[in-house]
Amino acid sequence: MTKRVIVMNFEVESQAYQAFSEIKKMAMTGQIKGEQMAVVTHSSDGQHKFQIDDFLDFTGNNKASTGGLIGMLVGIFVGPLAMLLGWMGGSVIGATRDAKEVQNARDIFEFLLSNIGEGETGLILIADEEDNRPLNSLIINQLRGGVTRFDYEDVEAEIKKAKELEAEAKDKVKEAWAAKHQEDADTKAADTNAAKDPAEKSE
Repeated sequence: MTKRVIVMNFEVESQAYQAFSEIKKMAMTGQIKGEQMAVVTHSSDGQHKFQIDDFLDFTGNNKASTGGLIGMLVGIFVGPLAMLLGWMGGSVIGATRDAKEVQNARDIFEFLLSNIGEGETGLILIADEEDNRPLNSLIINQLRGGVTRFDYEDVEAEIKKAKELEAEAKDKVKEAWAAKHQEDADTKAADTNAAKDPAEKSE
């Protein structure tokens, strides 16, 4: 079995919670081997941030919602990288949600923004599936939602890349801030010296 990050999107918020409940039952009967699952909501305030509304750790390790891959994935949307890449302005939001758009999504971050729209609620599941038909039947046939699977290692690599870029961005901001302060200090010192020169000449 291959570990997947499975993203489910719905037209109605209650369907995400219904899927959350039904997937718990599927895990109990062994139809999927779940690791973590979270109900997530895309903010409707124009900031394009995601928040975790409900969370389940199937492993019994009692990880908090901020722990593990889902927490890190959602956390990227509140970091400096989201602002630098224009996510908070919605520049990557797609106008359509057809199969072509899904295939062309560059990474899971842009996919989430494009397929769980502003004010909408979706579901993120980390799990192994021997057979994807039970989950597809629940989400697609019963709840009329969408299901997209990402390879766990690919998502993990994207998050690592994002974290590295965030660290670089923070360092550059600190350097720019320090340089600006030094520039202001130098300008102030030069202005002070220039103001003193006429007085010194008159002496």
